[in-house]
Amino acid sequence: MQRPTLIVLKVLIVVMLLLLLSCQLFLVPGTARTLAASYPELAGLQVPGIVIAVLFLVCVEVVMVCVWRLLSMVGEQNIFSSDAFRWVDLILASIIAATLLIAVAGVVLFSAGVANPSVQLLCALGIVVGTGLALLVGVMRGLLKNAAQLQHDLSEVV
Repeated sequence: MQRPTLIVLKVLIVVMLLLLLSCQLFLVPGTARTLAASYPELAGLQVPGIVIAVLFLVCVEVVMVCVWRLLSMVGEQNIFSSDAFRWVDLILASIIAATLLIAVAGVVLFSAGVANPSVQLLCALGIVVGTGLALLVGVMRGLLKNAAQLQHDLSEVV
């Protein structure tokens, strides 16, 4: 991968991290306060909603940091080392955690009696997308493992 591409990707990751952090600090709590004030019957869901949303965003931030590290390894021509697997495994764990958080949010909303069909559909969609992403990253991890083994075998031959 060419250096300018890596630089642009890293700049985009920094921008995304800053936007996610601002969402965690300002948007999520502010929206929760506004909803609790507008709908007093939902005030009890304010704290669990903030916690789940912030943890979900942390999962996304962890993925961004791992992608940054993997991009650095690509730039160093070191992507086929065993260190890459640690970062890919952390991405996979973060995706699974985020998917579980969506499921927990759906259960909390359903048990509170506020999960209308569209909310249920969004939660189901989030779970399906999260599961699909986890499976995709698992397949990509397997491909990375095969490529690393092939590079290792080739280095022994040469």
